Amino acid sequence: MRALIVDDSKAMRTILKKIVAQCGYDEIVEAGNGAEALVYLRRNGAPDLMLVDWNMPEMTGIELITRVRKDDTFDPSVIMMVTTETETSKITEALEAGADEYLMKPFTPDVLRERIEMLREARAQS
Repeated sequence: MRALIVDDSKAMRTILKKIVAQCGYDEIVEAGNGAEALVYLRRNGAPDLMLVDWNMPEMTGIELITRVRKDDTFDPSVIMMVTTETETSKITEALEAGADEYLMKPFTPDVLRERIEMLREARAQS
């Protein structure tokens, strides 16, 4: 299984990568912003899972999710917004843009693993 982690913080990408690997993803790619992620997606197609931060330079996470969901090529991807944005309006905006799940930072590794597993099970049933 393949995952794409999109966050402008190298430290956060490292933390997320470790947890995602524990969930059984054997190919994990990192991008520092939405623009880098979009280049990767266009070259390599849709990963099974995308973890996307909201606030990044060049292209925000919400812009990335909106573009990905407008392109049918990327439909297989499950997208989780992982961000410090805690306002209800932001959660609603992300879910309406096409995020499948929303996780607020800070989080525990167990919570992230549970959410990834939940998304994987939901995708398998659909």
